[in-house]
Amino acid sequence: MPQTPAERQAAYRARRPFAGADNNGERRINTWVDTGTYLALKRLASHHGITLRAMLEQIVLAEDARVTSGMDDDALEAYMMRNITQ
Repeated sequence: MPQTPAERQAAYRARRPFAGADNNGERRINTWVDTGTYLALKRLASHHGITLRAMLEQIVLAEDARVTSGMDDDALEAYMMRNITQ
């Protein structure tokens, strides 16, 4: 029996936490940003020929790598635990 649109959507959402190449899942971000920030993100994504999502992911991961690059093991562990507890 074919699924209804609501059933397909529910199944899609149920798979998201386990999606991705590494099965680490995906998380939804739903937020408002300043118009200037949004337009800058669109310009950057267009300049690089990628989606807004891909651009945002690159920016966040690059900053995370920059912040953690000089940390010793204790500082890195404390930083990583913040991600879980806050």
